[in-house]
Amino acid sequence: MAQSPDTLDSDSGLILLTGATGYVGGRLLQALEQRGGRLRCMARRPEILLPRVSASTEVVAGDVLDRESLGPALEGVKVAYYLIHSMGDNGSFEENDRVAARNFAEAARAAGVARIIYLGGLGNEDEELSAHLRSRQEVGQILSESGVPVLEFRASIVIGSGSLSFEMIRSLVERLPVMITPKWVMRSAQPIAIEDLIAYLLAALDLPLSDSQVYEIGGADQVSYAEIMRVYAACRGLRIRMIPVPVLTPYLSSLWLGLVTPLYARIGRKLIESIVHSTVVCDARALEVFEIQPMGIKAAVERALENEEQEFAETRWTDSLSSSGALPAWTGVRFGTRLVDSRSIEVDRPPAVAFHPIQRIGGDTGWYACNWLWHLRGVLDLLVGGVGMRRGRAHDENLRVGDTIDFWRVESYEPDHRLRLIAEMKLPGRAWLEFEVTGNDDSSRITQTAIYDPVGLWGRIYWYAVCPLHYFVFSGMLRNIAKAALLNDERTPAGTSQ
Repeated sequence: MAQSPDTLDSDSGLILLTGATGYVGGRLLQALEQRGGRLRCMARRPEILLPRVSASTEVVAGDVLDRESLGPALEGVKVAYYLIHSMGDNGSFEENDRVAARNFAEAARAAGVARIIYLGGLGNEDEELSAHLRSRQEVGQILSESGVPVLEFRASIVIGSGSLSFEMIRSLVERLPVMITPKWVMRSAQPIAIEDLIAYLLAALDLPLSDSQVYEIGGADQVSYAEIMRVYAACRGLRIRMIPVPVLTPYLSSLWLGLVTPLYARIGRKLIESIVHSTVVCDARALEVFEIQPMGIKAAVERALENEEQEFAETRWTDSLSSSGALPAWTGVRFGTRLVDSRSIEVDRPPAVAFHPIQRIGGDTGWYACNWLWHLRGVLDLLVGGVGMRRGRAHDENLRVGDTIDFWRVESYEPDHRLRLIAEMKLPGRAWLEFEVTGNDDSSRITQTAIYDPVGLWGRIYWYAVCPLHYFVFSGMLRNIAKAALLNDERTPAGTSQ
């Protein structure tokens, strides 16, 4: 039987992280790498995880359903994070969870692991819990029966950009201004921000532990799902109306979620079966044991939106459009609430020459395609109280951050490389137009990206209504920018209609 000291020296032991390809595991991976120390990740397909880890992190193959594969993965490990469950698997996920937990527990004991840290789910054990919640708690029990001390956290839904629950809430609010709501939206939960959850998981490394312990953790607020949706709506400046209905089974609710959210029906049904139970903290010992003061639901939603904004700003669409090197004529992708239309073209000119037409865009130069449509859009904007196209631009050549270009403003500018404009026209959302030029002395790739963050249903209707025009306007713009770069003639008429 493995023996555990009361405390662990964070610099003296190897940490094993399982589930690093999942949402919580991926966030914890980043935090552990920033913390320093020896870190090993186990994955069924290491090749998928390898590009996501730093050079100091070891990645090994291992499958919790294959007992023999776990010995090498756990060799020399002092602390193991168990962040695995089978919610998305076909077949009996409960049985898979049992087998996986037994295999891991036995292998951890044989390897002399000093501590297992496990993330389970909140739920009153005296109630008839859903299969999903029941399985999460059973896994914690199986792990602790191994004799290896287990520090188990039980949490409600996680609020963070990209989390399953947050994406469900976002989709419902953004797409349904009027919502038929079953009884489960009034169930109480105690959502926890992903930052607070990661803080607990990190703090578990240093907590004195001589035997297994269970800690219930949650945010500062106990709220219903309806209240969470109202908070999200307020943060996004939306209004929603909820019409309660007396009966809507988990099966019907899952089909409904499959139509209006990113969740497919099988995952949605398991999620809703858990939602129908109250998931609040009944034992508040964690607040006394850990020096963590969790944030409330409003702060958690605001943080999720802020983090998404930062991730969006740091993302380069050119890195993800085509791993094969092909240049798509049109690519539609999504990032959080944002809709993206990105196109690329190659031109036999160095970046400085290829960027020159972009540097002169707008004002007297025009928009390189369908100028009459741009001016019509400006007139429509004036009619609804917007700025229209009347501002032009201050200088035909020079640009600075903060300059206006017709109904756009320069948000980011890197000479000969990148120009990013944010729209100041009246829109049911926010819009950006970005140009990026990369290359060498012989050729360049010009990437033009339109980004739109719709607010509510009307925002999405607007985007899809103008999508047919994007093909003509944006593809024409890109072609004529490339032509202007090839001609390298500043006097080339830039407003040629397509």
